[in-house]
Amino acid sequence: MRALVKGAGVAGLTVAHELIRRGAEVTISDPSRNFLRAASWLAGGMLAPWCERESTDEAVLERGRDSADRWEKILPGKVVRNGTLVIAPNRDQNELRRFASRTTGYRWVDEDEIAVLEPWLAGRFRQGLFFPQEAHLDPRDVLQSLKDDLSAKGVAFIDEIADDAGYSEIIDCTGAARIGQTQALRGVRGEMAFLRTEEVTLARPVRLLHPRFPVYIVPRGNGLFMVGATMIETEFPGAISARSLMELLNAAYAVHPAFADAAVVETGAGIRPAFPDNLPKVAREGKIILINGLYRHGFLLAPALAAEAADLIFSGHTSDRNRQCA
Repeated sequence: MRALVKGAGVAGLTVAHELIRRGAEVTISDPSRNFLRAASWLAGGMLAPWCERESTDEAVLERGRDSADRWEKILPGKVVRNGTLVIAPNRDQNELRRFASRTTGYRWVDEDEIAVLEPWLAGRFRQGLFFPQEAHLDPRDVLQSLKDDLSAKGVAFIDEIADDAGYSEIIDCTGAARIGQTQALRGVRGEMAFLRTEEVTLARPVRLLHPRFPVYIVPRGNGLFMVGATMIETEFPGAISARSLMELLNAAYAVHPAFADAAVVETGAGIRPAFPDNLPKVAREGKIILINGLYRHGFLLAPALAAEAADLIFSGHTSDRNRQCA
């Protein structure tokens, strides 16, 4: 079976990996080089289904709870299993209780336990929620490593729009590029910043709760931190706004004052594709299989969606579990 995958973001690469694993011959077409137009290039890379359950459907938790295990099989050694720490300023302790009431998989931690988990945060927060089963990865490292692995296994990458003729299956993973073509698909803008400092060390993603502007900080190693991310209901593709950048920097400062002296090494803004229910869909339209609407759950759900798409191709149906988000 010859398959053409359109799009080389996290959805396209993971479905290509799944198809190769099942014996297909795969070509990936993407006119953008080096992932620069992929929403996944700006992702946080958090494999955090229990935290995400606070603001999304139970299906995301069910689909994402084994995401770390799936990624470990795809790229051994790339997953960091240090959990997630959720904190709030002392004046916003009600936000912690609200967050806890909407999810599971956590334990309450006090000031002393926070200091053990993250010594640089000692004495700064009275309480927090620790999600020990969660994990994270570096999206940019994973995207490049997966592309290299697929190339080594014979996947052809082409940077022009491919002719569908000659392929028995077409899998469209072009994300936001299909806004206006796929019914009800919309764009949600996300903005982020990379900060570099040697004055702070974190072992895991830290989520700071705030009534208006929750934010997360994800360590990338060597003093680099990704701070994100806004969720704005617009498809405007321009650079990060001054207001969003100030909000992100203020939130980082609230986690630790040393971030005030950090170097801002990169900012970015991208459009995340989403359906009205904010759940992804895998669907067949004739010869084409569409994978879209990953919203803010790209790395969390991409391996499960890839398996669902492969089930459609090889057996003509999906499992009951996979249909939950379809």
